[in-house]
Amino acid sequence: MRSCDTRRVGGLAATGVLAGALGGVVFVGCALHTRTAAREPAGAAPILPSVVPLGLLALPVDGVARAELVDGFLDSRGSRTHHALDIPAPRHTPVRAAVGGVVAALNSSRAGGTSIWQYDESGQYCYFYAHLQRYAPGLRAGQTVARGQVIGYVGTSGNAPEDTPHLHFAMFRLESKGRWWGGVPVNPYPLLRGDPLAVDALAAE
Repeated sequence: MRSCDTRRVGGLAATGVLAGALGGVVFVGCALHTRTAAREPAGAAPILPSVVPLGLLALPVDGVARAELVDGFLDSRGSRTHHALDIPAPRHTPVRAAVGGVVAALNSSRAGGTSIWQYDESGQYCYFYAHLQRYAPGLRAGQTVARGQVIGYVGTSGNAPEDTPHLHFAMFRLESKGRWWGGVPVNPYPLLRGDPLAVDALAAE
């Protein structure tokens, strides 16, 4: 893990660079499925990457309303900063892909436990689902998943308290396509809530 200076990503606070997830990993490497934007004529409005529909991530946990989400991004967790949202739910609750895209890696680590890294369709963002009880049957690295598709189940693997099952959900803007382990944290809370200002900020990048 290494860090860098705090910066702004599309008007949203972002701190640090994630590098080198621990544990046993199965990953796609650079064989990333991407959607290439067509060249646009001079003076035309830029073609935006397909980051969802922009600004409205699918709720990644069944049975949780958008209004119930709590913004824990940048909370202090002892000596570290929390670059994610924790979404409490009963154990075995289905976890769904927040966006359509490709499973970048299935990861097992002491901190995140059973977890999933997933690229969006543009290959510019990666989403991290941690502390899972288990994966959806047949899920594998390199698999294309649809927005809202069940990819796992809420649990307490890794360093999650045994009595507090929840999904640790994080979003990263990748500095290099195909490098799921390296990115700048972006707060997913406004995008899960459908905040139009957050949409405008990402679209302006």
